[in-house]
Amino acid sequence: MTAQCDGKKTSWPELLHKDWFTAVNTIASENSLVSAVVVPENSVVTDDFICARVRVWVDKEGKVTMVPKVG
Repeated sequence: MTAQCDGKKTSWPELLHKDWFTAVNTIASENSLVSAVVVPENSVVTDDFICARVRVWVDKEGKVTMVPKVG
């Protein structure tokens, strides 16, 4: 990992099953170096690792379906 990935929170297991709005706001408040990106489950995404990105996977009701983490 690069220096930008170090020293800040990189995973949010407590957000599992929360609504996307809460997840995005929590991530923003706990790690200002990343941007949360809401992604509908089963979407096709790139395979690259980016320290400044957190994907928030959500179901049709807008609930988080996977633990949000940097990458």
